[in-house]
Amino acid sequence: MKKVEINGVELEYEVFGSGEPVLLINPVLADGLLPLVSRPALADRYRLIHYHKRGWARSTHTPAPVSIADHAADAASLLAHLGVPRAHVVGHSSGAAVAAQLALDAPERVHALILLELTLFSVPSGEALLREAGPAIEAFGRGDHESAVALFLSAVSGLEWPACRALLDERLPGAAAGAVADADTLFAVELPAVAGWVLGPERAAAIASPVLSVTGSRTGPLWVEVADFLRRALSDAEHSTIDGVGHLLQIERPDPVAREIARFLDANPMLGALRSGALPAGVDRGAARRAS
Repeated sequence: MKKVEINGVELEYEVFGSGEPVLLINPVLADGLLPLVSRPALADRYRLIHYHKRGWARSTHTPAPVSIADHAADAASLLAHLGVPRAHVVGHSSGAAVAAQLALDAPERVHALILLELTLFSVPSGEALLREAGPAIEAFGRGDHESAVALFLSAVSGLEWPACRALLDERLPGAAAGAVADADTLFAVELPAVAGWVLGPERAAAIASPVLSVTGSRTGPLWVEVADFLRRALSDAEHSTIDGVGHLLQIERPDPVAREIARFLDANPMLGALRSGALPAGVDRGAARRAS
């Protein structure tokens, strides 16, 4: 992977394919969206920008606090470095929180927003999931990072750890070991950042980009409740369910997830004047798309 220095840190990144740019923002697995980059529905038609947020893999590890807004600023700076004035943005779980924050902080950068099971702890089910993750947090506090990661990923995926580990070993070789290596980031930096991030109805409604919210049919109560929140807050957003999967939806079944993303991007292309650069302030994006 290439590296770029922005905002005082180095970020690893790689770019696949060509076409309209799509920025992929990973969850608490450094390569959690990597299964999508080889799916023909996306790989054959889009320029896929995959990177590691600060604190993950060989991007710079910085101590807490690192906020969701900090990650969003890094994402915007990465796009600027790559000469991409605007991109489609896909985020999963905590990465979806970063994607949503990017759409709020730098709306000129985000053409279409795809939220794969956005994690939002401020909904009522958030406290329950944090309690369920309590044993993982306790194991981390004891210095048992391997058990901490196993307990946490099992809690969020809805899979027993042997099945979850087998899935990761098959689809993302090395991901489990990488998560253990990045346990300090997961438990001491990322979880506090997501727990402290709030997206209320009015703030969510300020997102100007077209939005697709995707959930798995077997996901946990938190992400069902977040999807319901997005339906209420974003009346014109689209919603999709991927059958037979839980929170690790794009790892369990990458093909249907990629096809659903591609379908949404087809319906919200960067056409005509949208391809020439950022829209002037005050221009309605929906009207511009229709005019194109």
